[in-house]
Amino acid sequence: MSLLVVGSIGIDDVKTPREARKDLLGGSASYAAVAASYFAEPRLVGVVGEDFPGELRRIFQRRGVDLAGMQVEPGRTFRWSGEYFHNMNERRTLSVALNVFERFRPDLPPSCREASYALLGNIAPSLQTHVLGQMRRPRFTMADTMDLWIRTARDDLLRLLKKVDAICMNDSEARELTGEPNLNRAGRALLRLGPSWAIVKKGEHGSLLFGKDAFFSTPAFPVEDVQDPTGAGDAFAGGFMGSVARQRRTDFATLQRAAAFGSVMAAFTVESFSLDRLCDLSSGDIKARWRAFARMGDYDRRDAGAIRRAR
Repeated sequence: MSLLVVGSIGIDDVKTPREARKDLLGGSASYAAVAASYFAEPRLVGVVGEDFPGELRRIFQRRGVDLAGMQVEPGRTFRWSGEYFHNMNERRTLSVALNVFERFRPDLPPSCREASYALLGNIAPSLQTHVLGQMRRPRFTMADTMDLWIRTARDDLLRLLKKVDAICMNDSEARELTGEPNLNRAGRALLRLGPSWAIVKKGEHGSLLFGKDAFFSTPAFPVEDVQDPTGAGDAFAGGFMGSVARQRRTDFATLQRAAAFGSVMAAFTVESFSLDRLCDLSSGDIKARWRAFARMGDYDRRDAGAIRRAR
C-alpha cells in the first residue's frame, strides 16, 4: 500500500471574507499526502527551506507520512498568499515566492523508488517524467497538472501523458489542453493523448472519470460552511490515489470508489483552514461521510472498509 506523493510543500497566508490566517501548512503534496494517509502509506517527496517550522513537520509525522524524501535546502520555504471572495469559488493570488522550490529536482531515496503507486503532484512535467524514470515497477501512476504547464511546457506535458496511467486536471485545464469546450469530448480527447484514465475535477460540482468504454460522474459532497477551499483538489487526488493503493486494483469499479473517496476527503478539507480538519479525522468520521455519500448515489456501503485504520 505504499504511495509515492511528489509535489510542493509550502507555507500559506490565506484570507477569506471571514478571517485571515498566516503561516499555514500548504502545497499540493502536503494536502495529497495527508488525505492519502487515511488509506495507504504515503512517502512524501518535496523540498523545504531551513526555515520550515518543526510544528508543520510534525503534522506529517502524526499522520504517519514517510519524510525520507523531503529535502531540506539552504534558503526559505516556498510561500503563497491568496485571498478568496464571497462565493469562495474565486480567489486572487497576492504573492508567490518560490524560494527553494525554484531549484527543486526530486531525487528519490531507495524506499520511494520501490513504491507501487505514485501521485505526481503539480510540478513541471519534465520533473514528473524525471520521477517516473527513477521508479522501479510502479503498478499505477497518476499526474496532476495546471494551466501554467499547458501554456509553457506543453510538449513536455504531452510526452508525460504517454507514460502515466491517469491524468487529473480541472475542467478549464481539460478544455484548454484539448481545445474541446464540451467536457465529455475533452475527457475522451485526453485519453487519446496517452493515459488509460482521465479525471476531470469540477470543484463544487464533483468530478468526471473517463476510461476506454467507461464513464462515471461523481458529485461533490455538499458542504454548507466552507471555511477555506485551498488544497481541496489536491486532497481529492490524495484520497483518490490512497484509495486505489488501499484496494490494490485498478479496474473501473475500483476507480469509481476512489473518485467518491476523493470527494469525501476534499469536503473535509474545505471545512477548515489549511489541513486542520483533514488532520483531525477518525476512521469513523470518514465511514460516516462515506455512508452519507453512498445514499446520494449507487455505491456499495461496505466499501467503507477500504479506509486505513486511523492513528
